[in-house]
Amino acid sequence: MNNKEINKYDERDNLIYRKNSDGDEFWHKYDKNDNEIYYKNPDGFEEWFKYNKNNRLIYYKTSNGKEYWYKYNENNKQIKITEEEFRITNLNML
Repeated sequence: MNNKEINKYDERDNLIYRKNSDGDEFWHKYDKNDNEIYYKNPDGFEEWFKYNKNNRLIYYKTSNGKEYWYKYNENNKQIKITEEEFRITNLNML
């Protein structure tokens, strides 16, 4: 067993790769605003993220088929999450 953890960062100091002491590898990617846009864990599970101009999450997708769309009001408060089955959840965050 290797007791050394390895972390790698991009030019903006975002963690892009981590290998833990058990040898498990984790991958991350970021957009130009340093928002995480991709993640992959050692089991192959992946996540994708998209953001609006205010850096608020507007889309989230997983490798197991889940997809979510997020909406915000004029005050940049989250008001709605839409799931892939088109079920709507209204949030009282106004």
